[in-house]
Amino acid sequence: MKHPKDLSILDYIYDLPEEKIARYPLAERDQSKLLVFRNQQIDSAVYSNLPSLIPSNSLLVFNNTKVVEARLYFKKETGTLIEIFCLEPDDRYADITTAMLQKQEVYWKCLIGGAKKWKEPFLSLSFLYKGLSVSLTAQKIEQVQDYYIIAFHWNNPDISFAEVLHAAGNLPLPPYMNRAAETTDHDRYQTVYAKYDGSVAAPTAGLHFTESLLSSLQAANINTTFVTLHVGAGTFKPVKAQLMQDHDMHAEFIDVSVETIEEIKKHLSDKIIAVGTTSLRTLESLYWLGVKIIHHPNINTAALLVEQWEPYEKDEQADPGVALDALLNWLKLNNTDRLITKTRIIIAPGYRFRIIHALITNFHQPQSTLLLLVAAITGSDWRTIYDYALDHQFRFLSYGDGCLLWC
Repeated sequence: MKHPKDLSILDYIYDLPEEKIARYPLAERDQSKLLVFRNQQIDSAVYSNLPSLIPSNSLLVFNNTKVVEARLYFKKETGTLIEIFCLEPDDRYADITTAMLQKQEVYWKCLIGGAKKWKEPFLSLSFLYKGLSVSLTAQKIEQVQDYYIIAFHWNNPDISFAEVLHAAGNLPLPPYMNRAAETTDHDRYQTVYAKYDGSVAAPTAGLHFTESLLSSLQAANINTTFVTLHVGAGTFKPVKAQLMQDHDMHAEFIDVSVETIEEIKKHLSDKIIAVGTTSLRTLESLYWLGVKIIHHPNINTAALLVEQWEPYEKDEQADPGVALDALLNWLKLNNTDRLITKTRIIIAPGYRFRIIHALITNFHQPQSTLLLLVAAITGSDWRTIYDYALDHQFRFLSYGDGCLLWC
């Protein structure tokens, strides 16, 4: 097996016709089609059938991040629009929640549409919050590679930056939808269990779940738990390097409670199913964090993260239960009931899964790291699966249908 660094992204291309891309969701979330792949066999179902497709006592793991209105539009006196796309907090903040709760001032990593036309020291816009007019200003601090550090200031000391974005921002639909966000997207581009502000894209596998489906899963003795991974703009970033060794995987914040880690450990001998690639990356990252602690018991918080190629280049391994125990003990010693860190893990063919047994996910773009992750589970059958979906009128990408893929 090749090291994933040596993989060519040109081997992960397929023809995705425009008409196969879902630009709007179905009227009923759980009526989306579901392709089921197990033991090299493919079947078709719908999401509402899930309770009959998953063994009793399995554990489904969801990502409860919430999409924020990350696009801010500032209008210059000339009428020119400058778009500021808020990617993630500046490094001065320990985590996204802390940054989102800042009042009156915050520093953010941003993309700027029309940056060359922004020559003024400040841009400003006004918006209403609970009937009161609020003024928001933006100031360019510095450019770092392909993004800018922006300082935002607002003149209401009672509201957080999360509330500023909710009131003044616009929902960041993926660019391949080729349309502006509409009123219905504010509900449909969020999962029904979204809880923590921080993502610039939805964990789309979860968009198919309804309260009714979650109740049906519970009635079938199928367990659920939640992790948080805040989805960054790297989700939209195509792989431009021919070889994966030249692709820089984006880092994303993860936040997992001790209670959830204990629940995962309890179900290691059952079936653990990640709902979405973000949940999967979080679960597998927990294993590697535990391994790191086993070999470096006194590791500090700043060093406890997962780098892009770590799983492929470390001989250090452990039983998954032992790794999770080490992580739990480290959290106890550090007097915290939550793990908050970053992961840059890339999961591609050649990866061996330690925690998960299956993945529920949508159909992904050609030449993407998400398609590599699918191929890590299914091997060369990924192409058969995608050909089947294209031939059987499955809908692709964020608002499209999905699949249940067993390792």
